[in-house]
Amino acid sequence: MFDHSDFDAIRPYRDDEVQHIFHELSNEPDFLRLIGFLYPELSVKGFLKLLFSLNSIAEFQEQVIAPYVQNIARLTADSLTIDGLEKLDKSKTYFYISNHRDIILDPAFLNILLISNSFDTTEIAIGDNLLIYPWIRHLVRLNKSFIVNRNVSVRQMFEVSQRLSDYIKHTMNDNGHSIWMAQREGRSKDANDRTHLAVLKMLNMSGDSNFIDNMKELNFLPVSISYEYDPCDFLKAREFLLKRDNPEYKKTQEDDLESMFTGLKGYKGRVHFHICEPITDELADLRDVGDRNQQVAGLAQLIDKHIHLNYRFYPGNFIAYDMLTGSDKFKDKYTEADKNKFHNYLENQVSKVPEKNKEYDFLLNSLIEMYSNPLINHYEAKGEPIV
Repeated sequence: MFDHSDFDAIRPYRDDEVQHIFHELSNEPDFLRLIGFLYPELSVKGFLKLLFSLNSIAEFQEQVIAPYVQNIARLTADSLTIDGLEKLDKSKTYFYISNHRDIILDPAFLNILLISNSFDTTEIAIGDNLLIYPWIRHLVRLNKSFIVNRNVSVRQMFEVSQRLSDYIKHTMNDNGHSIWMAQREGRSKDANDRTHLAVLKMLNMSGDSNFIDNMKELNFLPVSISYEYDPCDFLKAREFLLKRDNPEYKKTQEDDLESMFTGLKGYKGRVHFHICEPITDELADLRDVGDRNQQVAGLAQLIDKHIHLNYRFYPGNFIAYDMLTGSDKFKDKYTEADKNKFHNYLENQVSKVPEKNKEYDFLLNSLIEMYSNPLINHYEAKGEPIV
């Protein structure tokens, strides 16, 4: 087991550290320039005055982060809603595990929805590949984020995974904080949301018992996230195209930054979060399922089923499926006006791909699949496959 000091490099900041970090940020030219972009209604001097008046992480989240995220929702989404909160017990901690659409906003939206309904915010798992500059690292750790080290050698991976697993267990059991983590490393580019087995195997590393009992201790709570429009869909389609043409293609740090800002500023339509049923009781059904690897796979399928069953669908999902299959199966779910609007949306998104010789049909089909896959998975989870 790790000593608690071993978590210092990855944990969020504590209340007694915030003023020191604020002073560091006040000397970061890039951060000062960012203030005008993020908070145009405040002068740099006014923003720093606000920062220096804060003495806790909770105050920072409530007075700096929440107003900004609420403004993003107001400017870029037609609605931001949540249901299922009645399933939460404020005396318990949960491991929120969700599908992943947006690098920043998935956990940010969830936390402001929790705040607005008088629930504690979660600690957020964030990959170090996104922490391109020191000031970004400072900001996310002020916002209750802990660091997932991804850029490590194969030799280091075991130690890094063990520390992360121990940190999560320590945070939930000793600190009484809930955790948010995506069901897979990185976003699901094609919206075919599947829990990565490696995530569950990592979580098991800190357990003192068998796999099922270790997982029951975490109190898994699946969350299903539905965006009517994904502002980064054209970037994801572009990545598919570049990888098809060059299997060695890898995104750059600049690509990640573009995704972050596109996700923040792009139009999202309606956004909905559904808190699924806790799955602790259902884990007992996996106790007699083969060996541990089969139990891991069974838990992944259980999480996926809850997420898939609880998507919220919009006209574009039904239109995309009918476009994908050349059918009119869901024609009663949308109007001709809906169809024209979605077709125009797809055309506009494809036009944003910068490559001069872009392959239109490939990009269009990639977008259609993104909006179809949640619907396909939903019906399969219901036991009514439509493909």
